[in-house]
Amino acid sequence: MTTAATPRTDAHDLFGELTGAAPVGYWSAPGRVNLIGEHTDYNDGFVFPFAIDGRTIAALGTRDDGRIRVVSTFDPVPVEVALADLDALFPHHRDEIVEWARYPLGVAWALRDAARAAGRDADALTGVDIALASDVPVGAGLSSSAAIEGATASALNDVWQLSLSPVDLAQAGRRAENLAVGAPTGIMDQMASMLGRADAGIFLDCRSLEVDVVPLGFADAGLEVLVIDTRVSHAHSTGGYGERREACERGAQIMGVAALRDLVPADLDRARALMDDVTFRRVRHVVTEDQRVLDAVRLLRAEGPRAIGALLDASHASMRDDFEISTPELDLAVATARAAGAVGARMTGGGFGGAAIALIDRELVEEATARVAAAFAAAGFGAAHVFTVHPSDGARRDG
Repeated sequence: MTTAATPRTDAHDLFGELTGAAPVGYWSAPGRVNLIGEHTDYNDGFVFPFAIDGRTIAALGTRDDGRIRVVSTFDPVPVEVALADLDALFPHHRDEIVEWARYPLGVAWALRDAARAAGRDADALTGVDIALASDVPVGAGLSSSAAIEGATASALNDVWQLSLSPVDLAQAGRRAENLAVGAPTGIMDQMASMLGRADAGIFLDCRSLEVDVVPLGFADAGLEVLVIDTRVSHAHSTGGYGERREACERGAQIMGVAALRDLVPADLDRARALMDDVTFRRVRHVVTEDQRVLDAVRLLRAEGPRAIGALLDASHASMRDDFEISTPELDLAVATARAAGAVGARMTGGGFGGAAIALIDRELVEEATARVAAAFAAAGFGAAHVFTVHPSDGARRDG
């Protein structure tokens, strides 16, 4: 009888192939589902994600030559540089590094800066080998990138004895993603990955970084979160994501505020009069989405998870019509889940592909999965990957 491979065993085996030795430890961090609050994070707004039970594992060993070498199940070719050369690579020469490796190397670069800021000698930090393995789907809008960043940051924080807080590590991950990778994302993904808790969502104020851990109660209510990964890949470092962010910054400037977080729905009539139609609709999505996050947290506390379905539906409509980041596959996934009895459904993540989520009764999961398969086949789309996720703990050392 053979034992099924897991990210832990994959990382262990990959590390052994790379070094011929065993790692000094294993660290992991989860992906995330954003329950509600899309494209609000970089507008200083509110988000409400939860960490999922898919994780990235980092197996790490030390070396005495001041170099960092990373390898991943994503790509069997190791990438190796001197730690001292990271400052020359990032951000201006990041294209010299293959994209997947920019995530762990970017985290190392950001943490070296954090060490300097704390009065440490960054050149005295030990070299490392890191092998990464994951069961977080890539390109599905579940933040496989933040899982890589969180696992790497947690490992280096321990091995380099930096004593940084989870919020500090989340900020290092965001810096890596923004500058080393070139993806203009906010901090939601990294915060969810670092701070996740079982059976709870992370209500995050992206301006103050204040966090409130809110019980979700899905299991007690007999509900599952069904992920419908359309397998339409997306990339945050190119294209429409950056254009949406620019539109939000333009809208805030027109309204004379620091960020769209400073607007409320009552401001939208004035905004409509001052903006072109496209900019206004981008602004309207963010302002109304912020309000939906606040409403979702309030309803969860007052009435429980079944009360938030209409907010999930409205969030999807706003992303489809105002922010224009949905796709035909995502729209079909959401519509099919609703028709199968979901409490509510929406696309999740940055858009232009990726996954939708549906909050649905446990006994309806099998039927909904079959309906999605049939609907995608009838539409001529590639098969979706449909699975459930559960609110789980954030980054940690695993051994």
